[in-house]
Amino acid sequence: MGLKKGYVQVYTGNGKGKTTAALGLAFRAAGRGYKTYMGQVMKGQLYGEINTAQQPESFITIEQFGKDTFIHVRHPADPVDIAMAQEGLAKCVEAMLSGRYDIIICDEICVAHFYNLVTIEDMLSVIGQKPNGVELIFTGRYAPAEIVEVADLVTEMREIKHYYEIGVEARDGIER
Repeated sequence: MGLKKGYVQVYTGNGKGKTTAALGLAFRAAGRGYKTYMGQVMKGQLYGEINTAQQPESFITIEQFGKDTFIHVRHPADPVDIAMAQEGLAKCVEAMLSGRYDIIICDEICVAHFYNLVTIEDMLSVIGQKPNGVELIFTGRYAPAEIVEVADLVTEMREIKHYYEIGVEARDGIER
């Protein structure tokens, strides 16, 4: 099967919904028989999508490459966080070149760049290696201008109002 032509998409911005949008695309693609690989960089917590992807006959594979806590910004970055992000990016490339997947999602890769865990060159290298029939999606706040420039589609989620502001915590099945 496979896509005739795959494009590069970026979901960025400070609003909620970047990973959710990428997973929505994966869910839509599964309905057409396409397989998706998602590498979640900087994420090691249990999110609902992990449970879904583990279902028998799932068309979506998700691996995590991060600690089970939020990253603490350090200058220079923590070598463990750098190693985990680099491993995640390498696994995304491996999956992309394997021929087993139609869609590759590098989840939170833009944030990993912001925290100096991956470089612009790393990200551009992934794009440069993309086979013609693979759709590649980068998510995360702070998408670098260089990535926005070379992407085929860029969507910015902009927060207008969020219930976190009144103390609502992340909820299972909605935010995680």
